[in-house]
Amino acid sequence: GPCTECSCSSGKETDKDTGNTKKKENGDRLFIPKIFFGTRTHKQISQITRELKRTMYSSVPMTILSSRDHTCIHPVVSSSGSNRNEMCVELLDGKHGKSCLYYHGVHKLTEHHAQQAAHRMYQAWDIEDLVSLGKKLRACAYFAARELMVGADIVFCPYNYLLDPQIRESMEINLKGQVVILDEAHNIEDCARESVSYSVTENQLRAAREELDFMVNNNIRQKDHEALLAVCCSLT
Repeated sequence: GPCTECSCSSGKETDKDTGNTKKKENGDRLFIPKIFFGTRTHKQISQITRELKRTMYSSVPMTILSSRDHTCIHPVVSSSGSNRNEMCVELLDGKHGKSCLYYHGVHKLTEHHAQQAAHRMYQAWDIEDLVSLGKKLRACAYFAARELMVGADIVFCPYNYLLDPQIRESMEINLKGQVVILDEAHNIEDCARESVSYSVTENQLRAAREELDFMVNNNIRQKDHEALLAVCCSLT
């Protein structure tokens, strides 16, 4: 039979707050865990959401967390090379006197999903659906997906969003007491290694060594930079 806790169990949405809780009859707060569904690639997320749409749980509130490479719709930032994150941050900070109008339209996307849910028209969606709607409403799909996580019962994302502590912190993902499902979990070892690994070229090491050498010679936090300089020298 249908489940009793998530919003699909009745014909209407249940009241939610940012803590993903709801009131018991005696006034206490009941914690409702989210389901975090991790996959190896974004393509697999598309396959899973397509299957979800075919089930009786298609109307369950959901979101998909992904990088700006897949969701940014700003014409300049999205067409740039590998520095989309930096360009996005600069726009949000207004460093050059300009801001991102798409970011300020995030509420349009979240309100659209809320209206669909209220009229019982909500269905599982894919990243491409969110990006397409974002372009139509001139609203940022990247930050909208993060906003939708607050009221979502299920959150789809790549492995590293769950395994990498830095990404978890930046995306404000709290896994305590939540349900975590890892698709094709035999790939977890490789993903875990990548999360704690970093690739650097010899030219980058030499450039870093020169900069650190300059710092040390000019007595700029000399004690800290001498240790880093020693590491660079030993690696080169």
